[in-house]
Amino acid sequence: MATTSPSTPPSTARERRGLRGNRELALLPAILLVVVLGYILSPNFLTVNNLINNVLVTSAVLGILVLAETVILISGYFDLSLESTVGLAPMVAVWLVLPAAAGGSGLELSAWLAIPAMLVLAVAIGLFNGTMVAKLRLNAFIVTLAMLILLRGVTVGIAGGQTLSGLPSAFQWLGSAKLLGVSVQVWIFVLAFVVAYLFMRNHPTGRRIYAMGGNSAAAAAAGVRTQRLTIGVFVVGSLLAGIAGLMLTGRIASVASNQGDGMIFTVFAAAVIGGISLNGGRGSMLGAFSGVILLGLIQNILVLSSVPSFWIDAVYGLIILAALVLNHFAGSSRGTRRD
Repeated sequence: MATTSPSTPPSTARERRGLRGNRELALLPAILLVVVLGYILSPNFLTVNNLINNVLVTSAVLGILVLAETVILISGYFDLSLESTVGLAPMVAVWLVLPAAAGGSGLELSAWLAIPAMLVLAVAIGLFNGTMVAKLRLNAFIVTLAMLILLRGVTVGIAGGQTLSGLPSAFQWLGSAKLLGVSVQVWIFVLAFVVAYLFMRNHPTGRRIYAMGGNSAAAAAAGVRTQRLTIGVFVVGSLLAGIAGLMLTGRIASVASNQGDGMIFTVFAAAVIGGISLNGGRGSMLGAFSGVILLGLIQNILVLSSVPSFWIDAVYGLIILAALVLNHFAGSSRGTRRD
């Protein structure tokens, strides 16, 4: 006589996949509503030129930074220092290239040596953060907050509080190059999220990151090397922040001593409204991508409507609060249904 298996039935697994898909597309109605609102407020909003060359291009740097923070958040940690890496990494590269008369070091290295050196610096920052958190078990929030302040001070010190310009063409390529008529930055932004989505969804390491973020002790007991994985996500996040800094430098053809300041708040706004849990273990790359697009559309509408820039930050803060409240009630309703 057959016995009833205590394991989860296949229908339950399908329901979970369906719920995950619904959460990933949760922002789609909001995005459509914002698009309609933008069309009503400005005739220039719903044009190919505006959506690609303004919304997507200006969202590319933020998107790469959100991608970096999302991986770290899913793993169960924070990294506040990403915004300072956006400034310091390209600042060091430009400083190594420019002559002393232009505010550089006077070494006048080739850009093809300075850019790899910049990426090595970004990796070193992530390695330090990850080691402090994984090996010494220090609080990630405090460690990366301290690094944010430290790196910001170093950036200002190297630049002498100035903006360095007159960059070689190699630094400006990411800001000017196009592929099939679309900025290379847009291609990097979209392809990076596609790769990250597939990796986190299908690769064993991606699933381990979710497991570690959901319950680090249980993941370690199951054989996940949590220390090495923690260091790895911080290194990858910092490397992506360095690339984002290079993209921003290429777009504005200069690097300012305050480059990246305040970006981390917008990064968290995009992640939170995209459904990324601040407690780790939950969220998807598609949700984070949707959050970036939604913020990019809102910012574009505010700019086209001539709204002062300081109100944009206020809107972002309101969006974060609204997203937290909605996520709270959505989580409560799911818990009720499970009961």
